[in-house]
Amino acid sequence: MLVDGAQAFLFRKGRMGRRGSYNEAIRMRNETKRNLIPTLLFAAIVVVSMNAWFAFHSVQVLVESEALVQHTWQVIYQVERIMSSAKDAETGSRGFLIAGEDAYLEPYQSARRDLPGELDAFGRLTADNASQRARLTEMRAVLGQRLDLLGQGIALRGESDTNGVRAMVLSGTGKVEMDHLRSLADQMEAEERRLLALRTSQTNSNLRSARFTIGLASALDFLLIVLMFRYFARERALRVRTEATAALLAVASRKAEENAAEVSLLNRTLEERVRQRTNELETTNRELEAFSYSVSHDLRAPLRTIDGFSLALEEDYAEVVDGVGRDYIRRVRTGVQRMGQLIDSLLQLSRITRAEIVRSKVDLSGLAETIVGNLKDENPEKTIEFRIEQGLTATADPKLIQVALENLLGNAVKFSSKVEHPVVEFGRDAEKDAWFVRDNGAGFDMFYSDKLFNAFNRLHGDKDFKGSGIGLATVARVVRRHHGRIWAESVVNHGATFWFTLG
Repeated sequence: MLVDGAQAFLFRKGRMGRRGSYNEAIRMRNETKRNLIPTLLFAAIVVVSMNAWFAFHSVQVLVESEALVQHTWQVIYQVERIMSSAKDAETGSRGFLIAGEDAYLEPYQSARRDLPGELDAFGRLTADNASQRARLTEMRAVLGQRLDLLGQGIALRGESDTNGVRAMVLSGTGKVEMDHLRSLADQMEAEERRLLALRTSQTNSNLRSARFTIGLASALDFLLIVLMFRYFARERALRVRTEATAALLAVASRKAEENAAEVSLLNRTLEERVRQRTNELETTNRELEAFSYSVSHDLRAPLRTIDGFSLALEEDYAEVVDGVGRDYIRRVRTGVQRMGQLIDSLLQLSRITRAEIVRSKVDLSGLAETIVGNLKDENPEKTIEFRIEQGLTATADPKLIQVALENLLGNAVKFSSKVEHPVVEFGRDAEKDAWFVRDNGAGFDMFYSDKLFNAFNRLHGDKDFKGSGIGLATVARVVRRHHGRIWAESVVNHGATFWFTLG
């Protein structure tokens, strides 16, 4: 039996060891995933940036190549313009020599006016080509000689010296000069045609390169978008699980309060049982408060992650994502910020629940005046009439009472904001022995008054009045911690009155 017991002990020890190793492996794997995500996101940003740079560079090179091709065509066109003007001068001169009418001189005179500017334009276009500049210099000289010779013929014809004109024509000098001009123009155009072929080939090569670069960049960006979508889908699932956990906590909290009421009722006649159950209930409440406080803090990390990456996506990828995608990102950020506000409200509620009560004499009127001053500063565009009864005092915890009054007066201002002449009052009713905060705002249906002081229960939509649903629950906690009571009276669209006592 000793051997069997030893074997059983060793078996259990081995199984526990394997289980511990398995849990440690899972923990290390999760830690590796958490560390890998920021690295992958940084790599994604680098890849997208490089893709954008390469695509931009390829397009820029393509544009420059096309500009060079266009420039070459402009040079060819300019050569053709020069030769056209030279031919016009030749044609106009011959017409005048034959007919002797001044109307034929218009093309010649127009060519003499235009040719210097056209030659200058060609020079500007080919300023970076030494061979073309040399041909341009030679063309200027030949054109000058030809125009001078044409001018001499026109002068002789104007003097009716037909013999001189005939001798000039038969000399053949004009044909030689025009052949020389055509040869220069052909050389210029051939040079530009050669450059055009080279630049066209380079442009086609750059076009293919740009298409390939943009296609590859688009494919990589699409892959990164898919990966980011999967990541955010996982984060959304985590948020859904978190919200489900919060709902379970709310149910657990309500059950705990119901159990506390039942225990208090049953233990009135059983003193010993009261002490035992009270201790158990206090322990349970402390554990629930600690758990709620811990969960609220732990929720901030994933919320910050979601908000940070959605902000980065909104700012850095606004040109990649379409309008619908940007709307989705905005909704994600709005939901995250809304969740953050709810967590802050939960933390405030938790702190109030755990805070130690230190009673002292409190000037409620003065405290209300201070809060009213802050509300006026926060709402400078609104004209609100505040009626604060003077001389009101109470024995209570100053900090907690300030939180309660801030919530009550803030709610009164908020729910009366749509009234033309809002009025907010704070005072005390001697008959009811209770303090009150009254407004002439939206009010609520008394049918739902039992849900008014529960956390996250709101009687108005968030579109009408913004809020977290924690304010009145916080006030109720403060009043109950002072062993007091709180209730409300209201008529829809005729304002509401909140009453409270401090035990």
